[in-house]
Amino acid sequence: MYWTVHLEGGPRRVNHAAVLVGDKIYSFGGYCTGDSYRRRRPMDVHVLNTCNFRWCALPIPKQNDPQLNFVPYQRYGHTAVAYGSNIYVWGGRNDEAACNVLFCFDTKTLQWSCPQVTGTIPGARDGHSACIINHCMYVFGGFEEDVDRFTQDVHALDFRTMRWSYIHTQGEPPSFRDFHSATALDHRMYIFGGRGDLNEPFHSQEEIYCNEIMYLDTHTGVWHRPVTHGDIPIGRRSHSAFAYKGYLYIFGGYNGLIDEHFNDIYRFSSVNNEWKLVKPLGKPPTKRRRQVCLLVGDKVFLFGGTSPSTVPNPAAMQDHATDDDHQILDSKLMDHSDLHILDF
Repeated sequence: MYWTVHLEGGPRRVNHAAVLVGDKIYSFGGYCTGDSYRRRRPMDVHVLNTCNFRWCALPIPKQNDPQLNFVPYQRYGHTAVAYGSNIYVWGGRNDEAACNVLFCFDTKTLQWSCPQVTGTIPGARDGHSACIINHCMYVFGGFEEDVDRFTQDVHALDFRTMRWSYIHTQGEPPSFRDFHSATALDHRMYIFGGRGDLNEPFHSQEEIYCNEIMYLDTHTGVWHRPVTHGDIPIGRRSHSAFAYKGYLYIFGGYNGLIDEHFNDIYRFSSVNNEWKLVKPLGKPPTKRRRQVCLLVGDKVFLFGGTSPSTVPNPAAMQDHATDDDHQILDSKLMDHSDLHILDF
């Protein structure tokens, strides 16, 4: 494994969501220090050509364009998944409220729509996870707006019927949390990390960072907590996770109890339940959280996120002081516009 490419000049984004369709990465929303997220403005979409590493920003519909009615508002803490040539964006929030409307972006026409859905629609939330297994998008956890609490529930959207279902699971589920990762390996959804609270499901600033890995067998609906060994990573939130050749990998993240950002890489084997610290050759990206990592063939594209800075940022202190997940500590964070590639 080698870190091979380090480029600047991309969109400066934190807590964004992105997916790969064909040879292009589509990045949706996120925030940037200094911008206001107290009003509703259309979500921006940036596209990275993975062949020549060039970014472009897609045009936003004008005020008199009917398409504007279907564009989601700019947000962070949302998720995006690809199903065929369509990308589905769900959840997330701005500084005023969270959302539970499903949006669809067609990569062929570059048009937005709001598909009609039925069933039990999950409550508005951010910091949840979403992954596709077979024809369903599974949503787990997050911080739910209406009840002002962390969640540990599972919902599934079947793209064949566009019907939401609440999944009644068996076994002990992962604890209430947000900003964890969910990774699909065959018919299993693996959950790692995230931020919980000693007074769960409520948020009382008594944070917990779990380092156990669990998985939901989507065939049986049973949660499993495997006994792991090896180089078990410290608990963290706002990290990235991806699957490659049957292994689960995590990168980076943040632990608020020790106020530490990470740029380490761990590999988990679902066969023998072993963690291994991986040390690629080359210069790694700086320690960070809230970045995106996407697998493109035998390469991982990593971009954006935020890292500790030695220079205080007054704009960050002003804009993020009221946001629970930003807090004043963001006055010492630096938002990134870089791109890094890890070659297997």
